[in-house]
Amino acid sequence: MKVHFIAIGGSAMHNLAIALHKKGFQITGSDDVVFEPSASRLAKYGLLPAQQGWFPEKLSTDLDAVVLGMHARIDNPELLKAQELGLKIYSYPEYIYEQSKDKLRVVIGGSHGKTTITSMILHVLQAAGKRFDYLVGAQLQGFDTMVGLSDAPIIVIEGDEYLASPIDRRPKFHLYKANIAVLSGIAWDHVNVFPTFDSYIEQFRIFMKTITVGGSLFYSETDEVLKETVLADDSEINKLGYNLPPHRIIDGVTYIIYEGKTYPLNVFGQHNLLNIEAARYVCGMFDIKTDEFYQYISDFKGAARRLELLGKNDHVSIYKDFAHSPSKLKATIQAVKAQFPNRKLLACMELHTFSSLNADFLNEYAGTMDEADTAVVFIDQKTFEQKKMQPYPAERVKEAFHRDDLVFFDQPASLLTLFENFEPVDCSILLMSSGNFGGIDLNVLTQSVLKKYFDK
Repeated sequence: MKVHFIAIGGSAMHNLAIALHKKGFQITGSDDVVFEPSASRLAKYGLLPAQQGWFPEKLSTDLDAVVLGMHARIDNPELLKAQELGLKIYSYPEYIYEQSKDKLRVVIGGSHGKTTITSMILHVLQAAGKRFDYLVGAQLQGFDTMVGLSDAPIIVIEGDEYLASPIDRRPKFHLYKANIAVLSGIAWDHVNVFPTFDSYIEQFRIFMKTITVGGSLFYSETDEVLKETVLADDSEINKLGYNLPPHRIIDGVTYIIYEGKTYPLNVFGQHNLLNIEAARYVCGMFDIKTDEFYQYISDFKGAARRLELLGKNDHVSIYKDFAHSPSKLKATIQAVKAQFPNRKLLACMELHTFSSLNADFLNEYAGTMDEADTAVVFIDQKTFEQKKMQPYPAERVKEAFHRDDLVFFDQPASLLTLFENFEPVDCSILLMSSGNFGGIDLNVLTQSVLKKYFDK
């Protein structure tokens, strides 16, 4: 099979290209820019384009498929050439389905927790010796790529609700036709595509209709909007809600309690306990008993950038997290505060996505940082320029978050100054962004903060 990738440098795209290469496919690709780690990983397998840019001459009728990345534009020269030649053009979710239509498909959807739930399932299935394929949105310990394709009978897919490609405006998770599905919650996101909350909820109604007849849906009963949406659905599928498991927190460690035994966890927070239960229900479909599941999940250390510990000592713990939407931000702050109730919490988040920077959507963040002792919001001035959006002042941000004491910065240097002047107290520091804090090296920042304690 010969497959060409337009915008091969994308996170999912380059992983799919590598997975197909490992499967024996002949892979070519192009992109106008390829960032790290995509560039190094493509180069490792001989798939990095020799030149950056678009080259219509790479397209020919001997190609079996063209995979189109979301990063490409509708007037992309290679896309136009592929259309002219009448080639079969897939979005990457379409091609994932094409490679898995004869497998049992597990699809994890929801506004939050998708990556973590998917990662937990993969961790447990691997520990239990099961054979499976997968698509997940983060790099996981023990997995070389974020996509795995083979002749395994099962595939576990993180099902994003964002659009499939520039020429396919369907949400990705509509295309997988799940046999087993999870919905973790519904909280308005992607306002640039779904301008009203109801238009966003509608995507989850449609998703339930795509689940195969007789299939299974596990959903969080703690989310009232989700629960109402699921119960209103008349699809011929089996529905089962999940809730928090019995648990307790002792000296900064969370334990799950089951049949008189306690299982210590490396992750924490109510949202992660719910993620664990979603994963447990799915793994139960593959004959993994509850006690076995909890034993396996005990050594799960989390997905990259999901409450990832950057460093700690006896006085401070520093975490980074992907949280950027209001629901994720609130859940992550609550998790850290509950885990370390006797410490001050400094929470710093970067508004970076189109949705989070939308002036009308900004009010959705009201109250989300209330549990932080010190709340910091950072917007890189360059982000406004890159996205061609109108900047707004600190007062507008404070008003939206409903915190007069909120600290606001729009320059990376000012954010660094905050931490340079940071007065050491026993605390937790939480750094949340789907971006990169204006290019700040968080590992260097972490060591700088930790050093303050050694110098005391």
